[in-house]
Amino acid sequence: MDLSAFPRVALGSWPTPLDDAPRLTAALGGAPVLLKRDDVNGLGAGGNKLRKLEFLLGRALEDGADTIITFGALQTNHGRQTAAACAKLGLRCELVLTARVPMSGDSYEHSGNIVLDHMFGANVHVCADADETAAVYEKVNHAKAATLPIGGSNGLGTLGYVAAAAELLGQLGERGIDNATLVVPDGSGATAAGIALGTELLGWPGEVRAVSVSHTAADALQTLEILTTDAAGLLGEPAPRLAHVTVTDDTVGPGYGVPTPEMWDVLKLFAETEGVLLDPVYTGKAAVKLREIAATSEVPVVFLHTGGLPGFYGYAPEAVARFGSA
Repeated sequence: MDLSAFPRVALGSWPTPLDDAPRLTAALGGAPVLLKRDDVNGLGAGGNKLRKLEFLLGRALEDGADTIITFGALQTNHGRQTAAACAKLGLRCELVLTARVPMSGDSYEHSGNIVLDHMFGANVHVCADADETAAVYEKVNHAKAATLPIGGSNGLGTLGYVAAAAELLGQLGERGIDNATLVVPDGSGATAAGIALGTELLGWPGEVRAVSVSHTAADALQTLEILTTDAAGLLGEPAPRLAHVTVTDDTVGPGYGVPTPEMWDVLKLFAETEGVLLDPVYTGKAAVKLREIAATSEVPVVFLHTGGLPGFYGYAPEAVARFGSA
């Protein structure tokens, strides 16, 4: 897979580590678990969006953009990492955020990612509904602005995780692991899509388990198919078959960003066995599925840690109630 034809800016520290998790493995009592640490890739408190932004902002700069506009919920990790990348590259950043999420309260609305958005110099616009979002976008958009989709998830952004798939399979090969199950959080879709497409193009014999944290499995699969097809087209490849990919939605709980007891349990499990922190929105809910998969798997299981820790502080009252005392 030659990605050199696509404009790209350097934002992350690659390759990210692939770590053994022996105490977590022992606690789960099943297959060996490894952690792909895309949460520790440097810029803007780390996270999976940086791989997408390398391609998205590379294209924007080549097109002469001086402003980046993107969207998300109040605690968007994509918004925070976009703001940090824009700060590094000297670009104006306009974050058009929606307050229409199933979470509220002072911590959720005024801490975590949204504080970092301001620290990175972004102009943050909090909108009450779709009409206000459209009006704000119309106001901030101009001829030299580039607009990025929610989560950086389009065909071009997906290439970031096509590259990551090659990186990960190389690391597994160095360990002599030629078959495994890859567990990937699935939100806006491009992370799981890139892993799915990259592993198929490279002939990987293992399985990809995309764990939806927001949509039904059917909707998430449809998005996955669109993104992989678009990215394959950019590479001059046919639409992938995705026969090795399974999408699930049974750990979403009441809704996107809404904590579940199982999610809090698995956050504690990762913390007390490996000293690794997950977030309540993406990695926490995906790790609930990892716990189930690893307990019965006959091959090693790799968990893609996509970051999101700053968003944890938006859930401070719930975390304090759960873990703040003995």
